[in-house]
Amino acid sequence: MMLTRKQHELICFIEDRLAETGISPSFEEMKEALGLKSKSGVHRLISALEERGFLRRLPNRARALEVVRNPERGAKTAQDNVVAFPPRAAPRPAFVANDIIELPLHGRIAAGVPIEAFEDSAQLAVPAALLGQGDHYALEVSGDSMIEAGILDGDYALVQRAETARDGEIVVALVDGQDATLKYFRRDGRNVRLDPANGAYEPQIYEAHRVMVQGRLAGLLRRYH
Repeated sequence: MMLTRKQHELICFIEDRLAETGISPSFEEMKEALGLKSKSGVHRLISALEERGFLRRLPNRARALEVVRNPERGAKTAQDNVVAFPPRAAPRPAFVANDIIELPLHGRIAAGVPIEAFEDSAQLAVPAALLGQGDHYALEVSGDSMIEAGILDGDYALVQRAETARDGEIVVALVDGQDATLKYFRRDGRNVRLDPANGAYEPQIYEAHRVMVQGRLAGLLRRYH
């Protein structure tokens, strides 16, 4: 298999750091080592290496990396700026690194009456330990209908992309293809009921075909002023 030059540089840097300290480097360290402008570039490189079987994230350990295959250093080809390498004999363990991930921040989402959301506008720096597996994005919460679930106006909802949900999960639900809201998801016969966590608000009941699950709540980020 072939790697791009940046992929090769990254996997060599990770392997060197594991050999020196036994701990995988942080995203900030990898960004600086590769001369990248943002940590999102590091995230894309790691995801590509992971998908191709060169790196592995250790389960239940935030962004801990394990090198599955070891590059043959110095064997870079002149064509297409790529390198080739053989499989590694034995993987080396890694430990947790405190990393920060930049998530796309898709505007504001109502925790009360549905409002328009999902407008790309910014990036939000999030501790990787708050996230699990899968693809994530962030939304700023507007409203107080979920306060009894500990979700306050101005919080940032960290959402794992998903198209399905179990009863009782807090989801981002898109109603009629345009209005998004953060609510408890429950099936009610042929309908879907979106329940608030505030006694001052009534449940919202829709025909099932009108509601599309856009993600499940994975965590919250709160800034104190």
